[in-house]
Amino acid sequence: MIETFDIIVIGSGPAGQKAAIQGSKANRKVVVIELERAPGGACVHHGTIPSKTLRETAVAFSGFRRRTGGTFPLPQREDLQLESLMSRLKQVVSAHEQYMTEHLQRNNIDVIHGKARFVAPQLIEVEMAGGGKRQMSAQFIVIASGSRPRTPSDVSVDHEHILDSDSILSITYLPHSLVVMGAGVIASEYASIFSTLGTKVTMVDNSDRPLSFLDPELSERFLRVFEEHQGRFVAKERAKTIEWDGLSEVVTTLGSGEILRSEKVLYALGRVANVAGMGIETAGLRSTSRGYLAVDEHCRTEVPHIYAVGDVIGPPSLASAAMEQGRRAVCHALGLPSGHGSELIPVGVYTIPEISSVGLTEAQAIEKFGGAVVGRAPFHELARGQIAANQEGLLKLVADAKGERLLGVQVIGEGAAELVHVGQMALIANQPIDVFVDQIFNFPTLAEAYRVAAFDIAKQRSRLTAK
Repeated sequence: MIETFDIIVIGSGPAGQKAAIQGSKANRKVVVIELERAPGGACVHHGTIPSKTLRETAVAFSGFRRRTGGTFPLPQREDLQLESLMSRLKQVVSAHEQYMTEHLQRNNIDVIHGKARFVAPQLIEVEMAGGGKRQMSAQFIVIASGSRPRTPSDVSVDHEHILDSDSILSITYLPHSLVVMGAGVIASEYASIFSTLGTKVTMVDNSDRPLSFLDPELSERFLRVFEEHQGRFVAKERAKTIEWDGLSEVVTTLGSGEILRSEKVLYALGRVANVAGMGIETAGLRSTSRGYLAVDEHCRTEVPHIYAVGDVIGPPSLASAAMEQGRRAVCHALGLPSGHGSELIPVGVYTIPEISSVGLTEAQAIEKFGGAVVGRAPFHELARGQIAANQEGLLKLVADAKGERLLGVQVIGEGAAELVHVGQMALIANQPIDVFVDQIFNFPTLAEAYRVAAFDIAKQRSRLTAK
């Protein structure tokens, strides 16, 4: 028997959940198919939640030492188990699973635990986790199955010595040494976390700097802190071979001939759409050369009744963006107004220190408008930065060539992903730079950085007008 729904959502991560809820709120019959035992997808069980939980421990560990001035020594055991550093993980994951489950239940959305596969463009077969199969059809299908680590053909990822971003947190003990292949978001986050916890970390990438998509000033500050924790970045290099020696080390031979020996290797050079075994070809779909599903501005695939949202369509690969994609995709499918939305999606990178940005960088502003005035507020000039031992931070405001119109905000330092939202709201409201000069901020806070940076721009502006 074929069960009939209005909308089938494959995957219950941030994108799938919001897609399903939007469909339910439009009084449509919705079903979510999830491979994991509970809603949340890889975000909850393998990626965002676990990695950020470990990060909080690392930040607390290093922050305690800085903020107490070393008064209370924190000796680190040689056999420190990684699980002990994430003792709160089960509680965090359980709480998030419960919230998501209740949210779906409140909206009368069916959730099926199993593996989905297309057997026709509008027909899905689900291999149930407990055995047996179910078939179901729908007017619209939303693929929100997320992504998985890109598997290299020339590297044997054994998930014990050579790991990927899904298996790195399964290791038992905190490694003494770690080589990280890659310098993107995932690679940089794990490299900074492990180096902060005392692991000797070496990052290797073909780019000239970590997080090369960011404003260079931010990535340079990140690299400086990484090196202060005894981390090393090897630029413009590739691995020729990565092999476990069968005894105690992984041997990485670089193209230059340099040999790196480490206890573990994390291979984090990209991810691809998680559509293996889904039978997308049967539905008339195919992956792009980069391993993702191609969509239009409404997240609709080349098959009109099938939409794809979240990591399965590639960058920006942000949970926040994925949620909005899920909501807007279903609105488009059902012919509903989706609102004005916003292209001002903040980027949050949970490295140590934290990095966030919204709007244009200095380089982008110059390219688009022919010039820019930049105001800076180093956290070491803020009372709160000194009190919280958060002196390495920086907030940048990017204005137009006249120093009047706000175009972008970049922040590095603990609290960056929270702090950036002040600038995001100002950008959405089309506020001038002087709005930060005219307003009063709590003292002492990091938010004062907006006023300091705005004053910096105002000073430059007065010099420009004086010429």
